[in-house]
Amino acid sequence: MKTMTCNQLGGACDMAFSANSFEEISEMSKNHAMEMFQKGDKAHLDAMQNMKELMKSPDAVQKWFQEKRDAFDAMPENK
Repeated sequence: MKTMTCNQLGGACDMAFSANSFEEISEMSKNHAMEMFQKGDKAHLDAMQNMKELMKSPDAVQKWFQEKRDAFDAMPENK
């Protein structure tokens, strides 16, 4: 199991997520973002806007996801 923060995953806070795979941690981050969106959290809304801009370029999105996946893979296992 590995742990990454919302911020490390492109978000806006230090909320930590722990998962066994990048797909799992990505889903946790997505659910957290939805919750923050519903609460109208400005910092998270800004991070979402940045992601929306990134999504205009499929190549940029792929590169971003690969960077996050590589960062997850490089993280040490939780003790």
